[in-house]
Amino acid sequence: MSETTPDEPAFGELLLRLRRNAGLTQAELAEFSGLSVRALSDLERGRARAAQRRSTEALADALGLTGEVRTLFFGLSQHGRLRGARPTPVATAATVLPTAVPGLVGRAAELDRLRAAAIAATDIPGGVVVSIVGHPGVGKTALAATAAHELRDLFPDGCFSIDLRGMDDQPVTAQAALDILLRALGVPVQQIPVTVAEQTSLFRRLLADRRTMILLDNAADETQLRPLLARTTGCLTVITCRRALAGLESGRWIWLTELSRTDAASLIGTIIGADRIRAEPEAAAELAELCGNLPLAVRIAGNRLASRPNWSISHLVSLLRDEGTRLAALSAGDLRVRSAFEMSHRRLSDDARVVFRRVALLPGPDFGAEMAAVATNLPDAQVRQYIDELVDANLLQTSADDGRYSYHDLIRLFAAERLAVEESPTEQSRLRCRVVGHLVDNAVVAAGWAHPEAMVVPGAFSSREQAFDWLEREAWGWLAAQRLAARHGDHHRVIRLAEAMEWFSQLRRQHPWDEVFGLGLTAARDLGDRHAEAKLLNFTGWAQRACRQDAEAALVSHEKALSLARAIGDEQQETLALGHLGAVLRSLGRPGEALGYARMAASSAKLRFWAWQGFVRNEFGQALSAAGRIEEALAVHREVLADTELCRAEANPNTYLYFRALTFGFIGTDLGLTGDWPGAAAAYHTARTLLGETGDALAAAEAAYSEGKAWRAAGDYQRAIESLQTALGAFTGPVTRWERARTLAELAAVLELDGDGAAARDHRYDALVLCGQLDSEAAERLSAELAVVTTPAY
Repeated sequence: MSETTPDEPAFGELLLRLRRNAGLTQAELAEFSGLSVRALSDLERGRARAAQRRSTEALADALGLTGEVRTLFFGLSQHGRLRGARPTPVATAATVLPTAVPGLVGRAAELDRLRAAAIAATDIPGGVVVSIVGHPGVGKTALAATAAHELRDLFPDGCFSIDLRGMDDQPVTAQAALDILLRALGVPVQQIPVTVAEQTSLFRRLLADRRTMILLDNAADETQLRPLLARTTGCLTVITCRRALAGLESGRWIWLTELSRTDAASLIGTIIGADRIRAEPEAAAELAELCGNLPLAVRIAGNRLASRPNWSISHLVSLLRDEGTRLAALSAGDLRVRSAFEMSHRRLSDDARVVFRRVALLPGPDFGAEMAAVATNLPDAQVRQYIDELVDANLLQTSADDGRYSYHDLIRLFAAERLAVEESPTEQSRLRCRVVGHLVDNAVVAAGWAHPEAMVVPGAFSSREQAFDWLEREAWGWLAAQRLAARHGDHHRVIRLAEAMEWFSQLRRQHPWDEVFGLGLTAARDLGDRHAEAKLLNFTGWAQRACRQDAEAALVSHEKALSLARAIGDEQQETLALGHLGAVLRSLGRPGEALGYARMAASSAKLRFWAWQGFVRNEFGQALSAAGRIEEALAVHREVLADTELCRAEANPNTYLYFRALTFGFIGTDLGLTGDWPGAAAAYHTARTLLGETGDALAAAEAAYSEGKAWRAAGDYQRAIESLQTALGAFTGPVTRWERARTLAELAAVLELDGDGAAARDHRYDALVLCGQLDSEAAERLSAELAVVTTPAY
C-alpha cells in the first residue's frame, strides 16, 4: 500500500467530491449503497476516518467507480482504517524498562519532581516532557529508570523505553526509533509508514487519549528527539541526555548534579554494607570526595570494595589520592569512569576538544572566557563558541558567578590526561608559561591601583574598581600562578607578584597573604636578593600579625627584617621594621618596648607621607595611647590628620578617605580613654561616614560598632542602638560571625539599659550560639560572659 502524499485528499474529502460529481445527495447515496445518512455524514466530515471494506465496496459500486479512481478510493479507505485503528501494544524491547536502582540515594527531590510531572501530564494539553540533563556518570538513567518503575501504575496504557545511543558514533535515527515504538504499540511491520513525518503523525495519533509514559534514554540532540515527542495529553515523556537540549521548544528540565558528600558515602554503604562504613567513617567520606561525589565513580569504588572484602576503605583511598592514576583506579569490571567521559569527548568538534584540554591548564576552581582565550591561544569570540559547546555537552558547567565556568573534579583529570596525550611537552610548557605570565602580569598591574599615590596605572585596567574586581574574580588564579611559578623556579616572577601586593593586602585581608609573601621570601633567599628579602620579611610579619593573629611569629619576622635591613643599609625597610615591631609589641602587652620602637620609626624622614610615613606616625600615636600618654597620642593623631590635608594632592581619593577614617578611629579611641564619650562617638561616626564613601562596608560596620559602644558609654542609648543595628546589617556572612556575635552582645547590653529585657535576652542567646561556632579565645571569653543568661523560650 502506498502512503498518502500531501497532495492526496483524505478518504472523506474524496468521497464528498465523488458524490457531488455524481450529482447525488447524501440521502440518495445512502439509499444506493445501503449505508445510513449519519454514517455518510461522519465519513465526509472526517469524524470517521474510513468505512469498513464491505461498505467501501458498496460505496464504490454506488458511485460507479472504476480504474485508477476506484484503486485510489480503496487505498485511502485502507489508510484511514490504519490511522484510526487502536492497535494493542505488543511485547518488544521498547516495552522493557531499564532496571530500577534499588534504594536510589540522594534523589528524593528529583523523584518528587518527576512524580509531579506524571500527575500533571493527565491534564496539560500536549502532555509533559521532562529532560534529565547532567555530567557523564551523574546517574541520569538510574533516576529515570527508577522513576519509571515507581510511576508505571499511573500509565495504564503502557510504559515504553528506548535507548537512543546518543553517545555512539551512529546514534539511533529518529526513523529507526519510531519504527521500534510503533511496533511496540502494535502496528504491523508492513503497515508502518516509510517517512519520518508520517511515522510521527501515526505515533501521535496512536497515543491520543491514552495514558502512557515514554522513556527516551541517552538522547543525542534535539534533531533526533523532536519526531519522538508524543505531544498528546496524558503522555509523560522522560528524556535523559548529556547535552543541555536548550533547543527543545517546550518542556521541563532536571539538572542533575553530583551527590552530597553524605549521600555519596551512604551510596557506598548500600554497596559494601553499613558495618564497613561505620568502621572507617572518615575514610568513607574521603573516598566519596575523591570520587567527586559522582554516582558512577562512587558505584565503581563501592563495587571494587565489595569484590575485595579484605580491602580496607583506607587502602582504596590511598590508591585514589594520586591524581595521575585516579581515573585508572576508578574501574570495576567493564565499568570505567574514563569511558563515560570518552563517549562525550568523542562527539565534540575538533576545536572544542582543543579548548576542553587546554583550559585544564588554568589554575583555580573556575575561569572566564578571557582566561580560556589565553590558555588556548584562540580569539575570544571563538573560545566562547566552543565553551558553549562544552557546556551543552556537560563537560563544563557554569559557575555561580555569571560568565564563569568549571570542570567537575574527575572531568578536569580527564582533560589533563587528554592534554598530556595530545599536546607535546614543549607545547604544554609554552601554554603554561603563557597562562602564568598573563595572570601574574595582570595581577601586578591591577595591584598597582592600590598604591596610595596611584592616580592612573597604565595597562589592562581603566579604573581602580575594575582592577580590584579582576583581582577578586581571579584570586584563585593568580595565587595558583604564583605557586606554579615557585614550583618551576621562576623566582623573579614570584617576587614581583609578592611585592606588588603590598598595598592591596592592606585593603583585602581575606587572602592568604602569609603564603603569598612567604613564597616571595623564599624566592628572594634563593636568588640571594637581600633587599627583597628584608622587604618580604616585613610583609610576612605583617601578614602573620594582621591576618593570622600570630604576634609571636610576626615578632621573629620583623626582628630578622630589622637586622638584615641594618646590615645592608636599607633605611626604608629598617624604619618599617621598627614601626611593625612597635605594633607587634603593643599587641603582646609590652607597651614600654612598643613605644621605643614606634618613636624611632616616627622620627625617621625616609618615607613619603602616603607611602608609610602617615601609618608609622599613627602607630606612634597608638603606642603613646597604650602607654597611658593619651594627650600626647591625641596630639600626634591630630597632627597626622592635619597633614593629610597638606598632602592630599599626592594621594588618590580613596586613599585620602580611607586614611582619614583610620585616623579618626584612633582619635575616637583616645577620646574614649579620656572619658569624652560623645567626642569619641562623633569621631567614630566620621570614620564610619568616610569608610562608607570608600565602599568598604565591613570597615564602615566596624566603625559603627565602635560608635555604638561609645554612645552606650555616653548614655545615649537610642544612638547606640541605631549604630549597632547598622553594624549588624553588614555582619551577615560566615566570615563575620565573630563580629556579629560581639555586636549582638553589645546591643543586648544597650537594650537591657534601655529597658527592653526580652530583646536583650534574645540577642544574648544569638550571640552565645555564634560563639559556640567559633574556635578562638575571644569567643570563649564572650561565651563565658553570656553563659549566665537564661535561654529564651520559643
